[in-house]
Amino acid sequence: MLAIVSAILFFLAFLINAADISTNDTFTSTNVMLLGLTALALHLAGVGSGWSVRSGRRR
Repeated sequence: MLAIVSAILFFLAFLINAADISTNDTFTSTNVMLLGLTALALHLAGVGSGWSVRSGRRR
């Protein structure tokens, strides 16, 4: 799921940069790209993988 979010953020950063859209200082293409890199790093770290908890005893 986080990989899809990062792909969307990278695409938004590309559109902002390619179309030369004038945005405020917090919504620049570099900041959106850094958010995408953060989501990708969390995905690679396994944050969104859904941990399972074992119940009962293992025999």
